[in-house]
Amino acid sequence: MAIKSWPESDRPREKLFKSGEHSLSHTELLAIILGSGAKGQSAVELARKILLKFGIFSSMSHTDIRQWKEFKGLGLAKIAQIKAALEIGRRFGEEKIRERRPRIESSRDAADILMPRMRGLKKEVFKALLLNSQNRLIEIVELEEGTVNQAHPIIREVFQKALEHFAASLICLHNHPSGDPQPSREDKEFTRRLLAAGKILEVKVLDHLIFGKNTYFSFLDKGLL
Repeated sequence: MAIKSWPESDRPREKLFKSGEHSLSHTELLAIILGSGAKGQSAVELARKILLKFGIFSSMSHTDIRQWKEFKGLGLAKIAQIKAALEIGRRFGEEKIRERRPRIESSRDAADILMPRMRGLKKEVFKALLLNSQNRLIEIVELEEGTVNQAHPIIREVFQKALEHFAASLICLHNHPSGDPQPSREDKEFTRRLLAAGKILEVKVLDHLIFGKNTYFSFLDKGLL
């Protein structure tokens, strides 16, 4: 049954304007982004199938196009709309954090800022928290997707951003898509190079965090810095 034939009080778009976006379910919000379903399938039904496959919104990020092909009525344009909406949500969250300029006093403070962004990613992503002399956040820098085997370009870009923002210190973060946050030999070598570069450029490296599934590893907490 097409959504336009539903009672107005049940239609996601009308419900949003009447009661506010906060009143909508995950399925209804996703249905609005989709805009339409397919023949014999409403946008709400399509949204429900997508959520059944991925479980949560964050699992839809950094996914291969092949993971979406099973959905009838879901072309590249709609997939792009979903991914763009998810990215807007993440960036909005980071903007709110920047506005607060929180003071980072522990690995937990850093992890709380980026755990929602980093957990569940399917590819390895690097970020850096740039801090001032009072350890207050200046900027959150996201680097190119890659691996620690590409250490030199990543380290160069990290410190280039740090110097541009006049950062006194930084915390480097990346994720392990496997879900295991324990550092590899390459992670340890990357951290050694990061510390060496920081000493030369007089930008202190306070920590290196590795995110797994709902957990993280801190080089500082483990006495490895």
